[in-house]
Amino acid sequence: MISVLKIIEDTTVDGPGFRTAIYCAGCTNHCPGCHNPESWDINNGKEMTTEEILKKILADPFADVTFTGGDPMFQPEGFTELAKAIKANSQKTIWCYSGYTFEEIVKNEKRKELLGYIDILVDGRFVQELKDESLYFRGSSNQRLIEVKASLAKGEAVIYDYEPKIKDLL
Repeated sequence: MISVLKIIEDTTVDGPGFRTAIYCAGCTNHCPGCHNPESWDINNGKEMTTEEILKKILADPFADVTFTGGDPMFQPEGFTELAKAIKANSQKTIWCYSGYTFEEIVKNEKRKELLGYIDILVDGRFVQELKDESLYFRGSSNQRLIEVKASLAKGEAVIYDYEPKIKDLL
């Protein structure tokens, strides 16, 4: 079960191209200036099963997936189960937003297990003083786009150097 605030289909702001974004409830970071403070309380979400969420994700064969919130790393077991099911049933890429850094995540076994199914991690807490609207898919300049598989193999964060493609801008 995952506590979900909402599922937004065909969003273009939570990663490149069209995406199905799973906005979860629960976050202990409470970043000043957070764009989604209602997500902090896990009780604000609706409990959904992996099957319910997966059905919505697979209904759009063209949209990739983003886990956001809240903080999906606050519910790593549920999101790991969901990510496994997505990878087993599709070729979709998964982006994940977390207030935790890559270095913090790999120190926690449950969160690290989720990382194994993530393609791109947007890591780090939002910092109001570092807000930068010119950045792609990030709110503040301390946040990084991390290539997860390369990072896990190397044992350190490998930055994903995103360059928009025409299809991402449509």
